[in-house]
Amino acid sequence: MIGKRAVVGIFASAALLSFTQCTVPHQWSECYPIHVPRLKQPPCIDGDLADWKDVAFNDGVWDIRRLQHMPWFNPSVNRLTDHGSEPPPEDDLSARYYLAWDDDFLYLGAEVHDNVNDIADPNHEPKRWYFKDAVCWFFEAPRTGKSKSFGEGNHAFCFAIDPSKPPWGAWWRHGDRERQYIESPLPPEAVIYAIRLNPWGGSRGDFILEARVRMASTFGVASAKWKVPKIGDKYGLEIVHTDPDGGGYGGHFLIYGMGDDAATWGTMTFVGPIGSVVRKPE
Repeated sequence: MIGKRAVVGIFASAALLSFTQCTVPHQWSECYPIHVPRLKQPPCIDGDLADWKDVAFNDGVWDIRRLQHMPWFNPSVNRLTDHGSEPPPEDDLSARYYLAWDDDFLYLGAEVHDNVNDIADPNHEPKRWYFKDAVCWFFEAPRTGKSKSFGEGNHAFCFAIDPSKPPWGAWWRHGDRERQYIESPLPPEAVIYAIRLNPWGGSRGDFILEARVRMASTFGVASAKWKVPKIGDKYGLEIVHTDPDGGGYGGHFLIYGMGDDAATWGTMTFVGPIGSVVRKPE
């Protein structure tokens, strides 16, 4: 028979283990589950997420205040830049991010409040999306959990928030068996995306980004081992949102990860369709 003191000790140990897993880098996956639903119908990619965001993965609003309390937070990379006369940090940048899938595509979305739309880079190169306003989804397909920088199975789909959609506006960073970093525009057959500035009429810096990326034309091209995902499969995920706000190498949000090391990324699980939230009538 287990005594009361032993029971208390068991619960205390379990609570300590749970706390440790939720606060120690590389061990937060169980505490911050990323369950990405399958869509029953493909959405229209038009810069309006209304036809799918309620049945996609989304875990609320991210701003620098929330990021400060995450186990992966590092102030040297999770930061905003003060150029003077800035609004409060939570008004400088905040966003919701959306993710869903079907047999052919990953669906990516972001609804963003930003005080300035900045795509000016005095030293522009096509691969320098991180010197502009941009949202980038990093994937490890499939999830291995091994510590490494980029290589086979690692991909970043990055979108500069330039509504003119230049050739470098949708960017693909990935690796293969021989090369660590391969930088190129996303192939036209692999991506459709839309950007809508000032969608709520409050600030020209605000935007909605909506994209679909064909998995066979990206994951499948870079690795012969890749297979079409099925329910229960797991990928690594990190979101990087860059915000120079008027000068140089500016601020970042890093969400679910700590940089290019895929072992620090969160674990996303492919799940079946979900229903939208139903409000209780009066």
